[in-house]
Amino acid sequence: MAQEILLTAEAYKKKFDELEQLKTTGRDEIAERIKEARSFGDLSENSEYDEALNDQAKMEAKINQLENELKKAKILDESTITTDAIHVGSKVKIRDVDYDEIEEYKILGESQANPDEGIISDQSAVGKALLEKKVGDIVKVTLPNGNVISFEVLEISK
Repeated sequence: MAQEILLTAEAYKKKFDELEQLKTTGRDEIAERIKEARSFGDLSENSEYDEALNDQAKMEAKINQLENELKKAKILDESTITTDAIHVGSKVKIRDVDYDEIEEYKILGESQANPDEGIISDQSAVGKALLEKKVGDIVKVTLPNGNVISFEVLEISK
């Protein structure tokens, strides 16, 4: 069975809306660009036509990706998230033991991860290591480069 993709209700709606936009307006715009580029004549030397076809292929790939993600999507019921241990959907405050730096993350599914916004994937090295941990736990994480870092769980919230 395909792996579930956990999404918040907001993220699901955003992906659904993007898919609908691409399937309607997006396809119409590309079709118009292809039609216009064809009118320029000789297709063998027509860069506008080639570019429009490339854009069409990229858009169809994005549509396919979104459809697959939405088929596998499971909407995270944020009301069931508890703060006794870290789960997907939890917000965590952790302290890097080596550097004594405090970091805050929200742990969500892979397709929602955005480290620049403090959202990490439950499939990342840090995300996996934090799951099921409790306040006060020390968590050792082996990073993909082989380095080991340690975190202390300070706080868990919704």
